Formats: sequence, C-alpha cells, structure tokens
Amino acid sequence: MATDDNMRVRPLKDVIRNFTPAWFAAIMGTGSISLLFHAFPYGNETQTFIIFTFIFFFLNLTLFILFCAITITRYIMFPDIWGLMIRHPAQSLFTGTFPMGACTLLSIAVSLISEKYRLGGKAFLYAMWGLWWLDVAISIICCWGMVHIMETSQKHSLQSMTAVWLLPVVTLIVASSTGGVISSVLQEYDPGYALFTQISSVFLVSIGLSLALMLLTIYIQRLIIIGVPQGGNVLSVFLPLGPTGQAGYSILLAGQYFKEALPLRHGGSTFMNDPLTGNILYVVCICGAFILWALASMWMLFALLAVCDELRKTHIPFRVNTWGLIFPNGVYANLTIALGSTFDSPFFRIWGAIYAVFTLLLWSFVAVKTVQLVHNRSIFEAPCLQELNLTEGVTDRKNCLSPRGMSNSNSLWTCHLDS
Repeated sequence: MATDDNMRVRPLKDVIRNFTPAWFAAIMGTGSISLLFHAFPYGNETQTFIIFTFIFFFLNLTLFILFCAITITRYIMFPDIWGLMIRHPAQSLFTGTFPMGACTLLSIAVSLISEKYRLGGKAFLYAMWGLWWLDVAISIICCWGMVHIMETSQKHSLQSMTAVWLLPVVTLIVASSTGGVISSVLQEYDPGYALFTQISSVFLVSIGLSLALMLLTIYIQRLIIIGVPQGGNVLSVFLPLGPTGQAGYSILLAGQYFKEALPLRHGGSTFMNDPLTGNILYVVCICGAFILWALASMWMLFALLAVCDELRKTHIPFRVNTWGLIFPNGVYANLTIALGSTFDSPFFRIWGAIYAVFTLLLWSFVAVKTVQLVHNRSIFEAPCLQELNLTEGVTDRKNCLSPRGMSNSNSLWTCHLDS
C-alpha cells in the first residue's frame, strides 16, 4: 500500500512505471460481465439487456486499448522492467491475463455484433477470426513460455504456491472457448475453416485442462499440508473456478458444434462420415461439461469457506489482484446458465441467474473501490521496483534476485500484491 511519503498525488510517470500486468485481470472481469448480460437466462433478448451488453463491451474495449497503451509506454520508458517482470515468480504469471482479456472482447464481437446484428458481414467475421489466431499464438507463448521460465529461471516452492500458477495454462482454455464461439458462426460461410477452428479449439482445451488439473492436484496438496494462503493471497482460492468453468463451457460449445456439423458427407473418413458421430460427441461433451461444473462447484465452496475463515481472523486488503475474483466467478455462472439451456433445467437457470447477479455485484464493488484508489493513485504500487534506479541505469537486485534467478516466490508474491 502507499506510504505516508507517496499519499500525495503521484506523477503520471510513476503511475506508468508501476502499472503491472495484473491490471489486465480487470479486462477479463469486465468482459465476463458483458458475456453474462448476453447469456442471462431471463430477458436477455430485451433492449435493456442488449444495451448493457454493449455498454460493458465498449467499456471493456476502451480499458483494453488504454491498458495496452500504458503497458507499451511502460516498457519503452523503462525497458529494464521487462526483464525483471518476466523473471518474477508471481508478476510474470499475470501476462496470461492479456490474451484472456482479449478473448472476452472477441467472443462478444462475434456472438453479438457479427452473429446477431450481422454488422460488418463476412469481412468483420474473418477479421475477428484472424485476431483469434493471433490470440491463440500469444496464449501458446504464455503457456509454454511461462511454464518453461517457471522451471528454469524462477524459484518456487509448495509453501509459496498459490492458484496464480494456473494463469499461464488457462490461456489455452479461454482461447478454445472463443474458438468454439467463432466456429459456430463461421460454419455458415466456410464449413472447412469452421471445422479446423473447432478441432484446434479442442486441441487447446485438452492441453490447457490437462495442465490445469495437474496444477490443481498440487494446489489441493498445498492447502491440506500447509494451509490456506493468508491475507490478500486467500482470494486466489477462487481462481480454480476459471479453468474448470471455462473448460466446461468450451467443451459444451464443441459438443454443440459437432452435433450440427457432423456427419461431413464427404471425404474418406469413416469416423467423420458416420451419422452417429455428431450425437455421440455431443453426449460425451455434455457429460464432460457437467463433470467440470461439479468440480467448479466444489472449488467455489472451498473458496467461500476459506475466505469466510480468513475474514474472521483479519481484514483482507484490497489490491489490484482482487480483480482476479470476477472472471472465475463469471465463467462459473456462464457455464451454469449454458447447462440450464442444454438440460432445460429450472435449477441451473435460477442458480446461474443468482450467481450472475452476485458476480455483477462483486464487479461493482471492485470497480468502485478501484476508481477510488486510482483517483489518489495509491493503487499503483510495485515495491520490488523501488530499488530499481532506472534513471542511472543501475538495478539493485539485492532483495529481488537470487543466484538461480529470483528470490523466494512467497515474498515476491507479497510484493506483487501491493502492485
């Protein structure tokens, strides 16, 4: 948090210097709200819901452009920060929030602007498709690149582990769900491209979900052996809702696509030409989506218990990483609503609607608190950069680096929480 020396309004240059990748979690959270307005099970076709969907979409687009501009400016003005950030065992993991935030924009652009209102026609859809492939490339770099850096250039331990480890691998899952949205619309223009997009999405979600489940196994071990993270770190217990909820939604979209697109009725593949293949894949995907929803529900209950227990002990400080609460809860609500439509189930529709409203209220609280802290600029803090003398070109890594590359990730995660 800001000290007495910097409670005064800080210069813009200092704000830019302390603008961390975690800010893109706000893009993810705001994007999930626009998706919930679009998918809400009651009245989502009314003018009011459509207007709110567009309001959150354009708000998110504006924030995304602004955050990109600030981030680019940050690394142009302070190039030394990039190397320090990318080796940071906590801050570097938030680079995955960039492609995931972009995916929320692409999903609304395709499902609402292109599919519903037919704005831009084929050219607009193909432009969004091209941007999706760019997002896929960035997601792949985030996943494989960051996992490799975690293995070779950073120091981690079970005690310092939080669910933030999931962020690099969830990029593949989020990209796959957006691919499922695009493939269903692209089917009308080019079935071949649509099929390739959907198969690529299945590839992405298979890898992302596999890695996420491996990490969640380690994470539950950490919770049982060492305990729930303390202080602001406790909010990270909601992050497992992200990969489970979004993977379930991606698999659900895949099943819906295969049911409509198969059989192909051309080519020599017995599997793709069999009239039963589409329905079989649809049933398998629905079952998989429900299982993942059940897992997400389990993690949601664990998270609520952990947060309630921590609140009884102490006050949970507000940080930029608090935005990480919105997206996981949003995608859980979205999957619940989608299952309600699939099963024609009042339970899923009502529970999804309730959870969507809860997520909107959570977003409102976090947004208002953020605006207050942005006004006095006290939220822009990266304490691990305070020893970095960029003006003289001297980097004092005494407290931020170790011989292997970085110091204990627990202290650095605390450092990031204040950023």
